[in-house]
Amino acid sequence: MPPTPRLAVGDEAPAFSLPDADGNTVSLGDFTGRKLVVYFYPAASTPGCTKQACDFRDSLAELNEAGLDVVGISPDKPEKLAKFRDAEGLTFPLLSDPDRTVLTAWGAFGEKSMYGKTVQGVIRSTFVVDEKGKIEVAQYNVKATGHVAKLRRDLAV
Repeated sequence: MPPTPRLAVGDEAPAFSLPDADGNTVSLGDFTGRKLVVYFYPAASTPGCTKQACDFRDSLAELNEAGLDVVGISPDKPEKLAKFRDAEGLTFPLLSDPDRTVLTAWGAFGEKSMYGKTVQGVIRSTFVVDEKGKIEVAQYNVKATGHVAKLRRDLAV
């Protein structure tokens, strides 16, 4: 299988319209005029994904004050996202991409190494989209723990 194409700084962010944990449609265009952190994670309620989501939750006020909104996207169904949101007190949208179309368009689904094996799956990735819909930051294969703190340092937030 060929490697998944990756986004780079300056690229147009691929549009999306996905259901959130409550089944409401959230689109990239909803955030026009604001910066948006879009992060892709493998599965709700798993240890690494929970740590990452809670780090975003705990940093959300500072990110919002700096003009950044946050959305998380995974292949989970809205019902699972709702349980995850409620269990962890998450206050930003979690979006459902079960057919992995958006994950693939953003280069966040494809071959990755897991426990020494090459597998197909979600590539933990984080992007910052600027006010005009261009990629400002593109980070692939990020670590679940410590990643939000690094992103805040990189963005001086």
